Amino acid sequence: MSSLTLYGTALSGHVHRVQLLLNMLDLSAEWIEAGADIRATDAFLQLNPLGQIPVLVDGDSVITDSNAILIWLVKRYAPESHWLPQDLYQEVQVHQWLAKAAGEIRYGVASARMIKQFGTSENYASACEIAKKFLPQLEAHLGERTWLVGEHVTIADLACYAYVACAPEGGISLNGYSAIQRWLQNVASLPGFVALPPLPYPEER
Repeated sequence: MSSLTLYGTALSGHVHRVQLLLNMLDLSAEWIEAGADIRATDAFLQLNPLGQIPVLVDGDSVITDSNAILIWLVKRYAPESHWLPQDLYQEVQVHQWLAKAAGEIRYGVASARMIKQFGTSENYASACEIAKKFLPQLEAHLGERTWLVGEHVTIADLACYAYVACAPEGGISLNGYSAIQRWLQNVASLPGFVALPPLPYPEER
């Protein structure tokens, strides 16, 4: 097996989803803390010209984008597993949720957290509005389900987990979303789970 190296920061939800899958596949990776100063170096920009984390180096292969990394790890190290279903329809559903992780979740609850906790120059009102539309949809979807797709946990659950769980850190309450809270607990109960370091809750919207 090739040696794995993961560049990231401890508070990044994008990095967290990769860490979870590594743990749950029982894969070890050298950790390199990649704060803003590291991400601005020529060496890092050669790995990812966008200067973003996470970056996974697997032997001679460099994979950027957290959702792409999840797919890489499953296809390479657990190709017959439940993490990415073999059934075509379920596989497509997983990809749909990966798109939501990069879309509605990133620009909703994740954006709100980035603004409140790190002063990111994004639009807080827009983030709250996106979250206000998305969270009821997620709640309805999970109403009679344990996992986002099918009968088993998939990379869709890992991709969507962290920023939804951290919604209160962006001032967005999860009160009243019982199905979401149950799903978050299901993910947190998985072997190999580790939580993101907690941040304070600002005033909720």
